[in-house]
Amino acid sequence: MPPPRHRLLDELIELFLAEGFLEFGIGDLAARLRCSRTTIYRVAETKEQVVLAAIRGFFRRATTRIEDRVAAEPDPGARLAVYLTAVAAELAPASERFYADLQAYAPAAEIYQDNTRLAARRVQDLLTAGARAGALRDVDAAFVGAAVAQVMSAIQRGEIGGATGLADAEAYRRLADLVLHGVGGPTP
Repeated sequence: MPPPRHRLLDELIELFLAEGFLEFGIGDLAARLRCSRTTIYRVAETKEQVVLAAIRGFFRRATTRIEDRVAAEPDPGARLAVYLTAVAAELAPASERFYADLQAYAPAAEIYQDNTRLAARRVQDLLTAGARAGALRDVDAAFVGAAVAQVMSAIQRGEIGGATGLADAEAYRRLADLVLHGVGGPTP
């Protein structure tokens, strides 16, 4: 009996995170996951759709886990730190090959870019909530969010990695450190 679609999608996500996705054909995926081509095509009708379903699944799964961590944090000032470090943790399993393939395949890059924009908006929301609660410095959340969005986009495009040698997840950790030290202390 073939694995249920959600389990197969999880296996595809893990394989793609570890090894990328552009080099795989449907036959390769079926062999690696020990199933038939027909089973792979239960995820989607074409290889491109299979890839995009896995990419969307990865970001959806990551977003759910990140937001669960944020919701569990009672301190509005700590939620920003929880969010940014959770983003870094969720991106950590992704290999350089995965990120290279994301950049090389425009529909996947667009999904990553959309998630980056959503993450930047979430940073703005968390900054605003933390400042209202008096737990973070009252900074211009729109400005900080826009600056964070620019850095996140540069991470997504590979520019930060190219300039610093940092993997995306580590770059997100460094961004978290920068933002948290900037908004957590007293106003100069």
